[in-house]
Amino acid sequence: MLASLFGAVWRVLDAVRKILHFIVLAILALLVIGLFAPHVPRIPGSAALVIAPEGDVVDQLDGDASARAWNELVGEGERQTLARDLIMAIDAARNDKRIQALVLKLGGMDGAGLSSLKDVAGAIDRFKVEGKKVIAVGDFYTQNQYYLAAHADELYLHPQGFVFLPGYGTFHTYYRSAIDKVLVDWNVFKVGEYKSFVEPFIRDDMSPEARENALDWLNGLWSSYQRDVTAARGLEADALDRYASRMPALMKETGGDLALLARELGLVTDVWDHGRMEARLTELVGTDDSSHTYNQVHYADYLEAMRGVIQEHKSANVVGVIVASGDILDGAQPPGTIGSDSTSQLVRMAREEEHVKAVVLRVDSGGGSAFASEVIGRELELLRESGKPLVTSMGSVAASGGYWISMAADEIWASPESITGSIGIGAYFPTIQRTLDKLGIHVDGVGTTPLAGDFRTDRPLGDEAREILQLGIQNGYQRFIAKVATARNMPVERVDEIARGRVWLGEEAQHLGLVDKLGSLSDAIDAAAKLAGIQNDYRVEFIEREPSFRQAIAMQLAHRAAGLFQHAAFTERSPLLAMADRLQQELARLVRWNDPRGLYYQCLCEVR
Repeated sequence: MLASLFGAVWRVLDAVRKILHFIVLAILALLVIGLFAPHVPRIPGSAALVIAPEGDVVDQLDGDASARAWNELVGEGERQTLARDLIMAIDAARNDKRIQALVLKLGGMDGAGLSSLKDVAGAIDRFKVEGKKVIAVGDFYTQNQYYLAAHADELYLHPQGFVFLPGYGTFHTYYRSAIDKVLVDWNVFKVGEYKSFVEPFIRDDMSPEARENALDWLNGLWSSYQRDVTAARGLEADALDRYASRMPALMKETGGDLALLARELGLVTDVWDHGRMEARLTELVGTDDSSHTYNQVHYADYLEAMRGVIQEHKSANVVGVIVASGDILDGAQPPGTIGSDSTSQLVRMAREEEHVKAVVLRVDSGGGSAFASEVIGRELELLRESGKPLVTSMGSVAASGGYWISMAADEIWASPESITGSIGIGAYFPTIQRTLDKLGIHVDGVGTTPLAGDFRTDRPLGDEAREILQLGIQNGYQRFIAKVATARNMPVERVDEIARGRVWLGEEAQHLGLVDKLGSLSDAIDAAAKLAGIQNDYRVEFIEREPSFRQAIAMQLAHRAAGLFQHAAFTERSPLLAMADRLQQELARLVRWNDPRGLYYQCLCEVR
């Protein structure tokens, strides 16, 4: 009797369990279907396309999709926007009759290389050729933001806002005195008097050679910036330089009112509050009754809606684009970093895929591991030897190790403002025996050869170890300049004259023979297609690792989260927050360098 009762209860519970399992599986299936179901945003019949970049404008997003999705959901991590997404959206909107205007809402944008800014500005100018208005609205404009805003037909600034144009600088933290205080011996080896990336560990200030070189390329960038912006705004050639160098005196004339000063100098069209800005945009494209604001579509939603139209070209011929962005490190690395294994894998994919007829390597890197640079460079040589044309397109920076991996190409293209060169090598080996001695900790022992224990960080670096490192550095430098000489068909002596760690801008690098042609990524893609004989019949495909199922779901989550957390019409980001992010990035970079020999093709050429 009791057994029968337990049996009946068990059968009921088992049936309930099966029903619950079914319900859970059904819910999971609905969630997956919902994530992957086509999400096509609505585009009004008359609308403004809103260009609102977030964080740094980059060639490649950092990290895998799942990490980005989580960071976005919890409000952490570095915000980034793909330059090619901005350009693609603007170009697609040019001939779209529904898009009546372009709105530049740039308050969330932080860093951007000048070459990337020029590419986006070029798309804005192409949009204007169609007779459509471009309106820039903002509470304030930093230097990067103002470069794009200057290309607008109408540029409006909030009455409490400002335009901040400090020019270009490169500033770094120097640790020599701090290292001395903690009794660390930071043994440094380098070749090239301009090779400055090791200087922060052995100096408290910038060397005269580094200062001289930095001023050369910084002045070149600032001249280019001024030339482009003054032409776009119709200002006198020296207007920005006068504004930056005489700001206190100029502010006295407007009683300290920075917004009024910007208007009087012609930097902005007018000084308006949010209500007037909103009214102007409503006048152009009408009102969205559901949101009570002007008819608009965010560029990310517009790309999603237009994806089929943008990708309609179905040619069997592909020009593959491999993005090499970030520090060059050994091993497999996530996107936003160049890994000897991971990037080499992409190059092999391009070589082995039959439909890929030519390859463009988009480089945006100041270098890193010498070993990893050489591994990637060899894979690129194999690609070229397979018969497929290879063209390098330099982004904002393609220096040191970034230049090494660029050399394998049939042609090297750069922006006039690309930072390149820095052909040199350095290494460092810190030891902490004096720190330990101060704490009463001592190391002693014996070995079978003079080298036994010589490369321990808790013992002094011996004379033979120093000689080994210095000879390795010298050999690395000779390999570097010999490689350049062969790739660029130049005498080694001539390469040595323009190398030694010196940094050049793209235009000067072309004159020196380090670069073949000046142009954008699009120009480099066209050149690769021409070399492959497919210039009239090809499509562009970015060669990237296929996301895992987990990452694919994460990408959908990230996209949906972006839609939920898009900024309001005029939200701006604090410049102090951007500065804090920069400091965190610099500290993180120091701990992830991992060259197995401790040798680095690295350029200290970030612009701030």
